Amino acid sequence: MLTNIMYVTIYVTDQDRALKFYAEGLGLEKRLDFPGPDGRFLTVGVPGSSVQIILWAHAPAAGQPGGAGAPGPLILESEDLRKDFEIMRRRGVTFEESEPVDYPFGVRVEAVDPDGNRVSLRQQRKP
Repeated sequence: MLTNIMYVTIYVTDQDRALKFYAEGLGLEKRLDFPGPDGRFLTVGVPGSSVQIILWAHAPAAGQPGGAGAPGPLILESEDLRKDFEIMRRRGVTFEESEPVDYPFGVRVEAVDPDGNRVSLRQQRKP
């Protein structure tokens, strides 16, 4: 049986620029960084989580989600999204909305990485 999500891939055109966005902007930690037979294998992850996000060098627009309203290829959860939003905005992260939006399921905002990939940030509604 399958037991865990090991990796999720985000396609980027510049791995160093992407690393700066995901580590310094979103606050993820760098995990792996080594040359591989098919290119540089670079990962980041949420502190304390075993899931790693591969920042894979690829052509522009590869793997980008559909139009507005479609979830980004990566959805990250926060315990206090409004607080994290302000921290990320001060770090220079670009968002589609001017502030997080309340929904029946909780709070949501969409960040955009330097390659145009949408990163969905969510906070679940507490019962």
